[in-house]
Amino acid sequence: MSLAVKMSPMRVHPAGRQEQRRHQRVKVDLLGRYMLEDREEFPCQVINMSPGGAAMIAPKLGRVGERIIAYIDYIGRIEGHLVRPLSGGFAMTIDATPRKRDKLAAQLTWLANRHVLNLPEDRRHDRFVPKNPFSKLVLPGGKEVRCRIIDVSLSGAAIHTADKPPIGTPVLLGQVRAQVVRHFEDGIAVEFTTLHTRESLMLHFD
Repeated sequence: MSLAVKMSPMRVHPAGRQEQRRHQRVKVDLLGRYMLEDREEFPCQVINMSPGGAAMIAPKLGRVGERIIAYIDYIGRIEGHLVRPLSGGFAMTIDATPRKRDKLAAQLTWLANRHVLNLPEDRRHDRFVPKNPFSKLVLPGGKEVRCRIIDVSLSGAAIHTADKPPIGTPVLLGQVRAQVVRHFEDGIAVEFTTLHTRESLMLHFD
C-alpha cells in the first residue's frame, strides 16, 4: 500500500491538449472521495494528476461535462468537470486559480520526489507479514477467492489477488470484515471496519 509515484506522459481528451502542453502529469496512488452534481459521495483512487487535471478509479461515472468536487489525500479539495470516461473511472479537469495551480504543482513535486528523499510512509500502524499469509477473500454474494496477504496492520491489509472488486466493496478477509480502499498492479488494499489488536490479528491470520 505504499505511495508509488513517477512522471508519466498524459493522455487526454482533445479538449485538454492545451493542458498537456502546460502541465506534466504525475503518476500517483492517492485515495479520496468525490461528489457528482446530485451530491452523492463515492470513494475514489487518483492514479495520475497534474495541476490541470486528474484521472481516477471510481465506482460511479457521471456524464461528460458534469461538475466534480473531490477531496484527495495530501492534496485537499479540487473542483472541475468530467472530460472523458476511463476503464473503471474517469478523467477530470481541475479548475483553479493560478495561485492554486502553483500550490498543486508544488504538492505534486513533493509527492514525485518523496521516495528519492526517503521520507517515511504515512502509515497509521506498523505492518507485519503473518506466518501463514494464505487466506480467503469473501466477496458480496458469497464468492470465495483464495488470496495471499502481503502485509497487515491493525487497520488494514494489502492482498495479492487477481480479483479486484470495486473500491468501496465490503469483503471478508478470512473472518475479518473490511472494505476495498485501493487497487494496485497485483492486488488490492482493504481497510478493516474496526480497529484490531496485533494479538487478535495473529489469531486470525497466523
